[in-house]
Amino acid sequence: MKIEEKLKEMGLQLPEIPKPVANYVPAVKTGNLLFLSGHGPEKHIAAGKVGQDLTLEEGYEAARNTALCLLSTIKNTVGDLDKVKRIVKLTGFVNCSEDFKDQPKVVNGASDLFVEVFGESGKHSRAAVGMYQLPGGIPVEIEVVVEIEE
Repeated sequence: MKIEEKLKEMGLQLPEIPKPVANYVPAVKTGNLLFLSGHGPEKHIAAGKVGQDLTLEEGYEAARNTALCLLSTIKNTVGDLDKVKRIVKLTGFVNCSEDFKDQPKVVNGASDLFVEVFGESGKHSRAAVGMYQLPGGIPVEIEVVVEIEE
């Protein structure tokens, strides 16, 4: 099944392509690797610190939404999500309160979506870290490295 058909079957829709908010590009392709800049969730997702302003579950959903934004950028960059051979590496940054210790559970929102969409090819190496603050107060920022089929 084609990836975009699978997304529709899952009841998911790719959001508009996020626009850079500073002097960088959303993605850089070199060889068969695609490096995506840090993405946050869509604007309608609540801002704030997980563990203070948002619950763990809300943080998880923000990470899941961020993964959809990353998929939009992948599609825009390579033209077709079916060219994704593997999600190689994911780095998740969680805007959280000082005492919050469940950053991996928040970032699972993105990891789980990639595995649901790409199966075994969605499994990746990963880091999930807490941050004192993220741009615009967003709850999560995620960057990925993706292997693309030529």
